[in-house]
Amino acid sequence: MQKLMLAVACLGVMVPVGAVMAGYADANNDPAAREVEQALVLKGDPDRGREVYLLCAVCHQPEAWGVQTGEYPQVAGQHASVVIKELADIRARNRDTPTMLPFAMLEHLSVQNMADVAAYIERMPMTPTNGLGPGTDLAHGERLYQDNCVECHGEQGEGVPRKHMPLIQGQHYTYLVRQFEWIRDGKRRNADKEMVKQIKGFTAKDIEAVMDYVSRLQPPRERVAPVGWVNADFPDFVREKPPGGDLDEP
Repeated sequence: MQKLMLAVACLGVMVPVGAVMAGYADANNDPAAREVEQALVLKGDPDRGREVYLLCAVCHQPEAWGVQTGEYPQVAGQHASVVIKELADIRARNRDTPTMLPFAMLEHLSVQNMADVAAYIERMPMTPTNGLGPGTDLAHGERLYQDNCVECHGEQGEGVPRKHMPLIQGQHYTYLVRQFEWIRDGKRRNADKEMVKQIKGFTAKDIEAVMDYVSRLQPPRERVAPVGWVNADFPDFVREKPPGGDLDEP
């Protein structure tokens, strides 16, 4: 049980996933591609996924909201297929996430575990207080989003589940900026190749504006937790701040 709970300590999921198999040069020989295929046909069990998620809470918090300052992203509500792909990519070293790598290795995390924790994360309500950008150039950000992002991520950043496009609505601004820069600069090796080409010419001002706009795209009301909601699955977890609070606030 201890190994199972250590399986996924800090899940860093977001922006650059295209189709689930996108980015794999040879799906037949890529271990991550094979694991994604295997996990997607399994039925994820959220109850078992809760056990796997226990130590994910150390970084992402019990509510899976991460922190507003963006060191850790919100993963609550993320499409299960995206969660599975990111886990597989991390342990196949298609994505550099040193904090997570030890916990994503096969000896701790089976393919069934991946399907289970993804099912648990997908059904979790999202934060009502994600970290926002400065709000200084939203018109420019909206234009960039409509011209470059809507086709894959949807009008409200809801993603396209059947195409395994990630949900980005309600994500923390600082995390979005960092990941976007890494995608543009080629640091995210598992990024969708078409996206990398499309955003190559984005300036720092462009990135700040479009990610500020994205950070303000909110999930449907029924997908958002009420203010003050606490995940009762982890009653003994000790928090430095209330759920949704910024750990760097005075």
